[in-house]
Amino acid sequence: MPRLLIVHHTPSPALHELFEAVLEGANDPELADVEVVRRPALGATASDVLEADGYLLGTPANIGYISGALKHFFDTVYYPCLDATRGRPFGAYVHGNLGTEGAVKALRDITTGMGWRPVAETLALTGAPDAAARERCRELGATVAATLL
Repeated sequence: MPRLLIVHHTPSPALHELFEAVLEGANDPELADVEVVRRPALGATASDVLEADGYLLGTPANIGYISGALKHFFDTVYYPCLDATRGRPFGAYVHGNLGTEGAVKALRDITTGMGWRPVAETLALTGAPDAAARERCRELGATVAATLL
């Protein structure tokens, strides 16, 4: 069974709402043949990454960058997973109260370095999540999960 690893840093109610929407999409009944594993960024390991077939990343935009927790995740898994995970699909979402451009760029740069393949445009969301933002997150979760079938 293909495995989707969701690595997230979810420190705020807004990010929690988006994370729940991503989970809902990834766990759509039509995608029951995909195992969805979720790990907080500070708890995700190289073994988690190596055992997964695709990835979904979630982070706040903190001072123009990804969260320190997600940065720590990448620092921890980069070399142990670099060659073994090249070409694997991923998607990502970023939430901020202001600009998200720096965080989106950081994710693009790091995942390009890892050799991961984007299967959807990174969602850059600001402000309080509304129905449209939650739907976009549901679609992202479903899209990334569906690429594993």
